[in-house]
Amino acid sequence: MNHSTNTPPAGTTPPLGTSWTSVGRTVTEADIAAFAGVSSDFNRLHTDEVWVREHTPFTGRIAHGMLVASISTGARTPGYDDLTVVAFLGVERRMKSPVYPGDTITSTFTLASLRPSSSRPGLAVITVDVRTRNQAGETVQTGSDTLLIELEESAS
Repeated sequence: MNHSTNTPPAGTTPPLGTSWTSVGRTVTEADIAAFAGVSSDFNRLHTDEVWVREHTPFTGRIAHGMLVASISTGARTPGYDDLTVVAFLGVERRMKSPVYPGDTITSTFTLASLRPSSSRPGLAVITVDVRTRNQAGETVQTGSDTLLIELEESAS
């Protein structure tokens, strides 16, 4: 399975439009319970199966949107993991569809912008567009991440 497109050699700064796709990660009941505890978000959408079925259009409890964003940010992503990230500067997500316990998600990261830092030579601010899908290929989240990375030699 090819997990990236237009991937430059290791040690080079990728060109705009480069995309990387993460490995799959199944969201579990334990993930949802642990995230509720860590985040203090015990909203019924995540903790009360009966209430969710009776009061929402969802078929059962759903994962926290920020849990899905956290998993997508941390999932192994060949090629993307080769970037030397100095700082995570920002995150923006839109929740498009629910993620249920047992769903397997993958995320695709596409380099949308790259601006060399004016104050820190050798570093650049990049924005990557993020699209997270479930095992059926349905988009469950979209958004972007902004990172400060080390610039590498240009790909020839």
